[in-house]
Amino acid sequence: MSVTSRYRESWEGFWREASGEPGAVFWDAEPSLTAALHVALFEPHLADPALPLIDLGCGNGTQTRFLAGRFPRVIGTDLSAAALEHARQADPAGLAAYRQLDATDKTEAESLHAELGDANVYMRGVLHQCEPDDRRPLADALATVLGARGRVFLVEPSEAAGAALRDLVQRPEGPPAKLAPVFRHGIAPAEVPDAAVAEYLGAAGLSVLASGELPLTTTESLPDGTPVQIPSRWLVAGAA
Repeated sequence: MSVTSRYRESWEGFWREASGEPGAVFWDAEPSLTAALHVALFEPHLADPALPLIDLGCGNGTQTRFLAGRFPRVIGTDLSAAALEHARQADPAGLAAYRQLDATDKTEAESLHAELGDANVYMRGVLHQCEPDDRRPLADALATVLGARGRVFLVEPSEAAGAALRDLVQRPEGPPAKLAPVFRHGIAPAEVPDAAVAEYLGAAGLSVLASGELPLTTTESLPDGTPVQIPSRWLVAGAA
C-alpha cells in the first residue's frame, strides 16, 4: 500500500510554495521549543542510543539538524521531494542525510530496515495528517523500521487540539496567516482520538513504554504576543 496521489500532491504543493525563511511554516518552531524537549523525554527509554535515528516526516529539516547534533547518525525522511530540497539547502554542512520515503509502503520500510538495521524514530505530527486508511500501514511500517531494539518517539495533537484550531480559525481578526497555505493545499489537520494512537501501535506489535502531555509550540502568536500552542500528547513505543 502507498499513499494516495492526492495526498502526495498536496504536500508537494505546500512545500513548493513554502518559504525557506526560518519560522515561515506554522509548526516549524525553534528546536529549543520542540525537539529539545522531546529528546529529554525520549533518551531515557532508548535501548541503544547509537542506532541510526530517522526523523520521519522531517519537512524542511529544522528539527533534523538539531537531532544530528545529538545522535551519531540521523536521516531525515519525507514523502515530499520539495520538502527534502528545503532540508538539503538549509543543511549545507550535511549534518544529516535526507531521502524520500513513503512510510505507508511496506516494501520501502523493509528496504530501509535492510539497509540500516534497527533504528530509532522521531515522528512529530505525522499520524494525524494521514488519511484514515493510511494510519495502520504507517504503524506497521514503524514496527518494521524499529525492529527489535528501536524506539519511536511520537507526538500528535490531542483530541483537544481540534477545538483549539477551530478557535484560531474563527477568531475575530481572522486565522493566523501561516495556517492559510495548510488549508489551501488540503492538508488541514485531522482529529485522531487519543486512545487510537496507542491502538494503531499495539496492532502493529508495539508497546507503549511512556506517555504524557506536552503543548506543541507553533511559529504563530496571539494578538498579545503569546505563542500559539496546540494541545498534544507524546508517547514512546518499542517492540512488544
